Amino acid sequence: MKEQRGFRSYMEIALEEARAAGARGEVPVGACVVRGGEVLARAGNRTREMSDPTAHAEVLAIRAACAAAGSERLIDADLYVTLEPCPMCAAAISAARVARLYYGAADPKSGGVAVGARIFAHPQCHHAPEVYDGIGAAEAEQLLKAFFASRRG
Repeated sequence: MKEQRGFRSYMEIALEEARAAGARGEVPVGACVVRGGEVLARAGNRTREMSDPTAHAEVLAIRAACAAAGSERLIDADLYVTLEPCPMCAAAISAARVARLYYGAADPKSGGVAVGARIFAHPQCHHAPEVYDGIGAAEAEQLLKAFFASRRG
């Protein structure tokens, strides 16, 4: 991870959204979009609630941030998400031109950034954000492990 001067993490907001998603019975993943120190949007997974397989935290946060910004592009915006984005979300991040992606837990099964499809590494990817991983990873992993353990139990 590159060192950034004056860096302030907004991962706690994403973790709040993940906890709220888990409380709703959703997979506990949360996200927020920040630009210039202003939180443009925040969201947690709502796939079950909305009966929508695309209602991942990242997609919902990107949609709301684009609406708030009045643009389909989130130039110079940061996206914080508690779990490594899946390939669908990574493609949305690229399409929105998010400048920096910060994520917590790795997702060796369904990730689309560091494992699996590695969307940003494809020559067809029009925009690849700067990627910083492992931020808030321990709490994000614990939320996910507890959620799935309660489902198996």
